[in-house]
Formats: sequence, structure tokens, C-alpha cells
Amino acid sequence: MDLNWQTIVESLPQGLTVTDSQSVIQVWNRTMELLTGYPAAEAVGRHSNFLDLDCASLVDSAEVLAGPASAIPRLEECRIRRRDGGHVPLLKATRTLVDTGGRPVGSVLMFSDLRLLKALEGRLARLRSQVAAKPQANRLIGESAPMLEVRERIRLAAESNATILILGETGTGKEVVAEEIHERSSRGRKPLVKVNCAALPETLLESELFGHAKGAFTGAAKDKPGRFEMAHQGTLMLDEIGDLSPLTQVKLLRVLQHREFERLGENKPRHTDVRIIAATHRDLQRLVEAGRFRTDFFYRLNVFPIQLPPLRERGTDVLLLARHFMERFNRETGKTIAELSGDVRRILLDFCWPGNVRQLENAIEHAFVTCANTEIGLFDLPVEIRLTHLREQLCPKAAPAHAVPRGAAPARYRAEPPGRDELERVLAECRQNRAEAARRLGVDRTTIWRWLKTLPKADSI
Repeated sequence: MDLNWQTIVESLPQGLTVTDSQSVIQVWNRTMELLTGYPAAEAVGRHSNFLDLDCASLVDSAEVLAGPASAIPRLEECRIRRRDGGHVPLLKATRTLVDTGGRPVGSVLMFSDLRLLKALEGRLARLRSQVAAKPQANRLIGESAPMLEVRERIRLAAESNATILILGETGTGKEVVAEEIHERSSRGRKPLVKVNCAALPETLLESELFGHAKGAFTGAAKDKPGRFEMAHQGTLMLDEIGDLSPLTQVKLLRVLQHREFERLGENKPRHTDVRIIAATHRDLQRLVEAGRFRTDFFYRLNVFPIQLPPLRERGTDVLLLARHFMERFNRETGKTIAELSGDVRRILLDFCWPGNVRQLENAIEHAFVTCANTEIGLFDLPVEIRLTHLREQLCPKAAPAHAVPRGAAPARYRAEPPGRDELERVLAECRQNRAEAARRLGVDRTTIWRWLKTLPKADSI
């Protein structure tokens, strides 16, 4: 293959120019012609400062020639003005040429076209701004052990079509979890319809769920589809399911069993393909024991439960959530509040958060109203959080672990396993029923199995 150096230079995808010791251009390849619009006949023999670069130190080779010779090119980003007046972003690599005696005799400048990269960077920036502008309510924040377990339960729930029961105190994010499950599931492109069962009276709730026919009652001027029909092929979230009356429980039980219902004022059964996600802050097991919640309805709902930990059991997740809300309120208010003072961090970690994540969000929003600088201070917090006597009223001292009533979940078990003896004791009290033991300890049944596998056995075993 007979190739000379000129053939190689002309085939380079980068623009290449070589100058002598006086900064006069000696080589100008084809790619330089395309980048600048100047043909080689006009560029060769001219001083390199005829190029209009936004990095002036690169125009004259004197600085390069005066420095020590290096085998590593000096990289710098710049823009060059084309002959037609347009600008091209470039990455410039400079290398000093030396003779056999080591004396600098010129320089090599190589230019890489950055237009495609800049276009991609602009597109990425637009996408990031769009994501930042969207509400982040459907994003779980937290890296604590309880939240890692919740994430795993969400993953498993999204891969199935089973009925989901989300349990947790008010403000722990039950609606957020329902959205995550729906969006990750095969039904994610279909509707997610939400019903707050506690917000509607019983007479209206039945019509909202199942719909009604024209003339079914006074004021029913036309047929109206219910939420089950609206959620067809999607997901229906029944929030505050623990507040349903026994009569509505009976009617919903038929839908859960057969996926059939009737509109008010009709005798024609209708079929629905819908995935049910129920949520409540109430202890359904205790409601069943008290006779206020149907046993058969409870077991129809309790196919795959997800227990959400209260914020007080999530450790440093409190600070992650606080900073998440700060970023959001910065965007909404135009402020630049970037830090929490040391006292604020300590109080946020020590507070019991009876209102959970929702209360923390409100506290940060309150701070944004009062904060006049870039750091949230102690007096920017709501009074019930920063004053000691008010905090003590909201956060009574926790009872010792042995005094936890039956069915309650000791906080420490959610973050770390108990000892082997303690685990064996709970299992014995539950007659080796792992599901009941898991409920008492506030974890999933599979966690009990994992603990039995990993915890060291006592000497007596």
C-alpha cells in the first residue's frame, strides 16, 4: 500500500493545521476546510491569527513554542468563526513540534467538531429541566433498611397482578407506593383511578364505585360509569379502605371475587378487568377482631401486604427527604436555600414526626416562608418542632420493647434483626406461625425466613 503523509492528513476526521515558528500556517487539511469554510489555498501562508477564535491564546503559537515540549497535547474547548459568519464549537489539541536538537520549530493544532455533542448536551439539559419541573410525588426517597425492603416489595408487586394492601400511618406515602406499583406494572399505560373511601358518604360511595343508570335515583338524569369502569385494564386504588361500612364491604367482596358488579338501578352484571390496590392507616386485624371489618373481605384484600415504616423509624432518611423538599421549594419559590444548620439537623433526626413525611414537607415549606438567607436555622422551623416542651407533648417516651402490645411492631426490629432468642420466643408465642410473627415484628414473612437462616443458633439449639 503506497500512502504518503499528505494522504493520511487529508483523510483525518479532525481538522489539522500545522504552523511554523512564526505562527504561519503550513498545512491545512480537508476537514479544516469543511469546519471553517476557508479553502487551503487561502489559509496556507497566512498568519494563524486570521482565524477568529474565542480562545485567543490558541491563535498565536508563540506561547506554545515558548513552553516546554510535551508528548501530551494540551486540550482546550473553543469556538471558531466560519467564513460565512457562523460559529462552530471545537475541541482543540495543541502539540509543540521540535527538531532533532529538541528546539521548538512549530506547532500542530487539531480541531474536533463538537456540534453533535453540544446538541446532545442541550437536549439532555432540556430533559433534566422537564423532569425537575414535574412533581416528585411519585418518587420514593430513602436509603434506610426499612425503605429498601419496601422497594423490594414494590418490585415484586409490580411484577404480579395480585391485590395489594398498603398499610402505614397517615402521611407515610401510601399513595406514592400505589403510583409506583402501577407505573412499573404491565398496566402502567392504563388509568390509575383513586377513590378515598373515607371522604364520601356511603350513599354516594356506591354510585362512585359502580356507577348508576338513568333514573336510578332523584337527580340521575343520565347513565354514569363508576370508578371500576373508568379503571378498566388499569388500577383502582381504594384509599382508607378501613373506613368502609359493612354493607359496602359486602358489595366490594363480590367484585374482588368475580370481577363483576352492577350499576345502581340496573340488573345487568358488568365485568371489569382491574387491579385492586387498597390502603389504610388502620389496624385491619384489630377491626376484624372487634367485628367492624369482615374477615372474608380482609383476606381478599390481604393477598400481598406492604407495610410502610413511619418516618421516625427511617433514621437519616429524614435529612434526605428534607433536602429533596428544599430542592423542590427552591424551584417553586426562586430561592437558593442550600443548607440546614446543625441544630436543625439534630432536631429533624430526634423528632418523632407523628404526621410522617407529610409533616416534614410542611415543616420545610414553613421554613421557606421565614428563611431569609441560604441556610435554614432553628427559628425557621414550626414552633411545635423547635420548642422542647411542645415536642415532648407530641413525642411521649416510647414504651420498652417488652411492653409493646400484641400486634404492634417494635421500631428497632424494622431496621435490624432481633437476637436469636428473641426471635424464637416470638415464634413460640405465635405457635410457629411465621406470618403472625412477621406482623408482630413489623417485617415481611420472607424476612423471618431469612433471619432463621442467617442468625447464629443459641447453644441450647
